[in-house]
Amino acid sequence: MKKTITCTILSTILLSLTLPALPASAASFDCNGQNLAADEKAICENRDLNDADVKMVTTFEILTGLLAMGTRGEMQDDQATWLKRRQACGADAECIRTAYAERLKQLSETFEKINRPL
Repeated sequence: MKKTITCTILSTILLSLTLPALPASAASFDCNGQNLAADEKAICENRDLNDADVKMVTTFEILTGLLAMGTRGEMQDDQATWLKRRQACGADAECIRTAYAERLKQLSETFEKINRPL
């Protein structure tokens, strides 16, 4: 049973990481919005950054559903801090790419720390 649940969760996360992004939208905001910030414009205009956004927000949402309230709150606080860091990148695609890589690594580490039943 434990192995089945773990495999299902991992399969869901891996599947979400391989899904292509739609060209005009990112998972966490509307690319058609009129008041996009510089980082959001860069993400919408760059397929790799758009894909990173989709991976990050999907992984974040999956983890949010798996974590206990205290840990979930910490992860949400970390997300808000991370978002400010990404926004500070402005239109610098490499800075944004690095921010996503670091955040996905943090989320992966959070997943590894989840208490699983025996």
